[in-house]
This record gives sequence, structure tokens and C-alpha cells, in this order.
Amino acid sequence: MSCAAFIHEPAPEHPGWFTWTLNDDSRFNAVALGPMVIRREGERAARVRLLELERRHSNMHGNVHGGVTLALIDVAMFATMFSVLGAEVAGSVTLDLHNQFIGAGRIGEPLDVCCEIMRETRRLVFLRGTVEQGETLVSSFLGTLRKPSVR
Repeated sequence: MSCAAFIHEPAPEHPGWFTWTLNDDSRFNAVALGPMVIRREGERAARVRLLELERRHSNMHGNVHGGVTLALIDVAMFATMFSVLGAEVAGSVTLDLHNQFIGAGRIGEPLDVCCEIMRETRRLVFLRGTVEQGETLVSSFLGTLRKPSVR
């Protein structure tokens, strides 16, 4: 399975995981977030891991900034759509993202998004999930993606 906009291949340093990287490392995902990996978990779900959380990802309290968490969720929804459905994600858009912050993420530890596809229609994909760091639940979310338009 491949996608022209992303590098999705086995991650040798993370057995069982695949890379999820834009081909253009000057774009938001690489610049603002950093390296990510993904693995399928069951029929309809995937786990996306942000590997390196650094000071640049922190808020004034020294925890993971909420904007980083939301951006990671957004990226994870697209990665899950690709990984689970094999769907083209370039040209897809986020229609909504409802998030509830539950706990604080820590700098220096990987952050995981566990994302599940609830339903797929001809044009839409409905997802839900959680953001976790070890045993800590950081947030829960619901989101909707619109598939790319056929041109």
C-alpha cells in the first residue's frame, strides 16, 4: 500500500511499526510535530505514535501543549484512514474534531493516538479515539474526514 504524499514503509528501529512521514519535510507535520510511526490494531483501528516530544512541544506548565495534541490527533485520523481503509488521504479534509482534554502529556516520552474508524460512507469517514501516554489518558476525541473529490 502506498500514497504519493507520504512515506509509509516498515520502520526498522521500531519492529511492527511503519513510518508516517510526508515526502516534503518542510511541511507542518515534520516541522511542528516530528517523526511518527503507525501500526494497525485490529480490523478498524490503528495507533499513531509521536516519537520525540521536546521542549518545543511544551506549554508554560512544561507539559505537552494542547495544540500539539490536537495536531497529532488530526494527523492520526488521516494515517488511520490510510492504514485501515487503504484510502487515498491526499486531498481529504477534516470536517470536525471534538476533543476532551483529560490529563497532561509529558515531555520526553512518546505520545500515542489510538484511533478507530466507526463508519465509512461514500464521502465521509467517522472516527473516535484516545490519546495516551503510558498509563495516562491525555484526551478523547471524535472526528469526521471528507474523502478527496474525484477529479
